Amino acid sequence: MKVCARRVLPAACCAMLSVSLIAIGDDDDDKAADASHQAAQPSLNSEQQHAVGIVVAHPLVAKAPERIEALGLVLDATTLISDMGETAAAAAAEHAASAELARLHALHAGGAGASLKMLEAAQADQAKAQAQAEIAAAHFALHWGPLAALPVGARQKVIEASASGRSLLLRADLPGRHTVGATTSQAVLDVDGIQVPGRVLGVLRQTTELQSVGLLIEVPNAPAGLGPGARIPVALLTAERAGLLLPRDAVLYDENGAYVYKQLKKKTEAEKARYAPVKVNLLLPFGDGWLVEGVDDDDNIVVHGAGVLWSLQGVGAQQNDDDD
Repeated sequence: MKVCARRVLPAACCAMLSVSLIAIGDDDDDKAADASHQAAQPSLNSEQQHAVGIVVAHPLVAKAPERIEALGLVLDATTLISDMGETAAAAAAEHAASAELARLHALHAGGAGASLKMLEAAQADQAKAQAQAEIAAAHFALHWGPLAALPVGARQKVIEASASGRSLLLRADLPGRHTVGATTSQAVLDVDGIQVPGRVLGVLRQTTELQSVGLLIEVPNAPAGLGPGARIPVALLTAERAGLLLPRDAVLYDENGAYVYKQLKKKTEAEKARYAPVKVNLLLPFGDGWLVEGVDDDDNIVVHGAGVLWSLQGVGAQQNDDDD
């Protein structure tokens, strides 16, 4: 976004342009001009437009995902494997204890040599194994909730890819936020200026020292050298938003917010081209431009030379002050 500081064009340039400042009239285009800006409109003939490089174009209708900036931490795959192993071992122990309890129950009921004491000991062992299995499962869900929620086959694929180094798992924290309202399935990592895509698996339940909501992201075929403990910028991509796309050079900013210059319709062919500032709402940056609201796709927006018009408008205001 282009932020201008008030400046005055050289007197020679002003003389060459012979800029006229026209009061806003009553036609529809004039009404589109934002009232919070100055009521004077720069006016240029075709030669003057060419001299200062004024270029107008229609905004493009576009859709783009909103970007939420986050801080990423590459996780250690051995921790995942360890937690998964403990969960599997606890589940196996609970299964074996339950099977032994069922066997002794059958023997005791049939009077085949299983004493009540043996049965009670088996019940205690089964209760202990079940508690340990539940603790291990809860521990895994706390640390790796999105993985725990996956189907068994999909979860195993993620774990195997992470263990073999074919992919990385990353925690993306959103500093200052404790919830994430918009659903997102895509992420982009900034690795030394390279945009690396990632897949959002879900929200993590456990917080870190940052005290913020975190997301678990899988990064397939990550660049070599990116390993556990690395911290990198991450952008989360939410659902697409519709708007009108303008280049950054078209957007200016003052104390009233962002605005662009719109070329007003001529009443006659001989009339000079007039330009009026129109306030816009910045939705999100997209490529080399901005997705905005506040203009129409058939408007003629100044996409190059807006700063010159801004300066000319300032000169006109300054000249009026001097005349007073």
